Amino acid sequence: MNLTSKRKSIKKVYEPVGVLLARTRITPNIITVISVIIGILAAVSFYKEKPLIGAALVFISGFFDLLDGVVAREKERASKFGAVFDWLADKFVDGFLLFFIGITYSTPYLTALAITASMLHTFIKPVAYAEIGFSNRQKGKIDDPLEGIGFFGRPETLLTIIVFAIFEHFKILGGLEFGFVIITALTTLSLLQRIVYLYIKYNKDYD
Repeated sequence: MNLTSKRKSIKKVYEPVGVLLARTRITPNIITVISVIIGILAAVSFYKEKPLIGAALVFISGFFDLLDGVVAREKERASKFGAVFDWLADKFVDGFLLFFIGITYSTPYLTALAITASMLHTFIKPVAYAEIGFSNRQKGKIDDPLEGIGFFGRPETLLTIIVFAIFEHFKILGGLEFGFVIITALTTLSLLQRIVYLYIKYNKDYD
């Protein structure tokens, strides 16, 4: 799926909201903090077995996460710290969500695998860019073929959580227990896809 690779198309939907926010006094980093707080509340909602509230909060958290970059660019305050902070905030929320959903609706072993696969799926990119390099970087975003590799990342994970949280509320299709299995399996396969891509492309690229 890789919604990240379709960033330019999706941006048309949320960018107008970011432009409006940029006219206020709110800073990009504050928007990131708001996204984290809402993400934590979403995780707690799942732990308290309130999937519909959790789904709504995940959507809101993800939406705010999209807005901080727009506000930063509109205000011309796109700092390198902000880019790093946003990236770390995303993984903090991801870890919280997967942990609390996992211990509530799944098993400890699957929870550990889901969190590990999710973290590696993201961290493989900066490691590859540090060791191998990348094609181009514009306005804080890296333009590199690896960005389009991996079919199941953060956007797909959040979307799957929202969908199966709704299923959980109505007790259909296995709810979040089944959804968590799907997230774990697809994240792991997507990670393997990135590893295989790097192996094929760089295995014989010696220093």
